[in-house]
Order: sequence, then C-alpha cells, then structure tokens
Amino acid sequence: MLAQNKLGGRFTFQGTNLSVNRVGYGAMQLAGPHVFGPPKDVDACLAVLRGAVEFGVDHIDTSDFYGPHTTNQIIKRALHPYPKGLAIVTKVGALRGQDGSWNLAMGKQALIDAVHDNLRTLGVEALDVVNLRVGPPLAPAGQSIVEPFSVLADLKREGLIRHLGLSTVDPRQLAECQKISDVVCVQNQYNVVYRADDAFIDELAKQGIAYVPYFPLGGFTPLQSSVLDSIATKLESTPMQVALAWLLQRSPNILLIPGTSSVAHLRENIKASELTLSPEMIAQLDSLGKDSSR
Repeated sequence: MLAQNKLGGRFTFQGTNLSVNRVGYGAMQLAGPHVFGPPKDVDACLAVLRGAVEFGVDHIDTSDFYGPHTTNQIIKRALHPYPKGLAIVTKVGALRGQDGSWNLAMGKQALIDAVHDNLRTLGVEALDVVNLRVGPPLAPAGQSIVEPFSVLADLKREGLIRHLGLSTVDPRQLAECQKISDVVCVQNQYNVVYRADDAFIDELAKQGIAYVPYFPLGGFTPLQSSVLDSIATKLESTPMQVALAWLLQRSPNILLIPGTSSVAHLRENIKASELTLSPEMIAQLDSLGKDSSR
C-alpha cells in the first residue's frame, strides 16, 4: 500500500529555495462562465481562497487572462498582503477577446505588458513563477519558442520574475528554453485517462522539474470510468478523489492545482492527498490510459 501525506508532501524546485506542498489550488474557476467576466458569487470565491490557505495550500495557479483580470483581482482582495511562503504562479502568452475568445499574444510588447498587468492586479513587486503558455490550444505544436521565452528571461534578469515555467510544450521546446534560462515547471494536459506525457514526466522528474497537470479531472468534461467508480466505492471516496490520488502517486514531481469555487469541494480535493491506493488499484487505473500515450 502506498500511503499519502496530507497535501501530498512537499516538492522543492531544482536549484531553487522554492518549496511547496504538492496540492495547490487553480484559480481558473473563480472567473465567470467560460472563464470570462466576473463570478456570480464573489464572496464564495473569497471564502475558497481563504479556506485554501487555512487548509495549508501554499501555491496558487492563476493568470491575468482569466476573466480577464478577474481571478487576480479576487486573489489580491482575499489574501493581500500575502502570507509568508505563499507562491503565486501565473501565465502569459494569451489575451481574451471581447467575445471571450482565446487569442495568442506572444509578441515582445504583449508579453511585457502581460507581466506588468499581473504585477499590478496581484499587487506584487515580483512574480514568483511565470509560465509561458504556448499550445495551440491543448497540445504543443512544436514551433520554436526561443523568441518569446527570451523576453521573459530578460524580465527575470530585471527582477520582475523569480522563476520561469512553460505550459503546453514538448521536450524539444523545453530543451531550447533551457539554453536561455532555468525552467522550474512544465504545465501540460494530463490525467489518468489522457497520458500523452508519460515519458516526459519521467524525464522531468530526473531533472527535478515540477510537472503540473491541467485538467487533472478531465477539464470541461469530467472523467467518467467504472474503474474510478469501483475504486472510489472501496475507499469510501469520490471518483475525482481517486483520480487526484493516482496523480500524486504517479510521480513525486507532479503538483496538483485542482480548481473549484466551493469550499466543500476544495476540502474534498485536499483530502484526496490522504487516500491510499493499493498496487492493484494503481494497475487498474494505469490501464485506463494505455492507448493514449505517445
């Protein structure tokens, strides 16, 4: 049996003094429908953020293009001045159209503006981690990203960014960026069913680089599986808790950022880190993704 610690234990980013609990919080759901506009219940969003910190969450994933501006403003309202040890991770590389569309924004000035927008809306002098969001939209296309990443590396040297990460990239893109600056995390789509990054995760673990799966529970279409249901029944938990527990046991460099706008759901997500999955359960869950890896 593989036991889990509360909040999944800790992970220290290679070559840094940045250490976080492995279960964090993703702020995307603090915005309105389709991650656009304000939420229906701002007070509930404030309660979730404050509850997350009270439960021991010490890293929050956000972006100023959620809303846009919405989630960062709510984070600042809920938690500023920020507790010591709280890491806020944001991402740049996209803008929202007035119709709610998601548009790439990888030009030099767009990236500079995005970093300054995040600094302003979060109310900080430097950003803990900035991910360059590439794509499109959920899988990497393999294009060179040296130019936009170099812009962020320059801002890091200026002291506006402490650490850099990448989102929706492949191993080749990571390698070219590592020639420019250290990369502390990669954020790609991955879950118990969608397993395209299996080999990538193992390589990142060897390098001490965090892997942060987005859509860990299936995204806008939640995961559904009789295997998840069966194991959840045995553990007296929920299928989504089982899916999160599997990720924590998949590799020690995986950090979770499940999102929610409900304190009750937040508590469920955190308790997933306390589940114990037997080797037999893990084998059953592994089989769900046997046809999705590349």
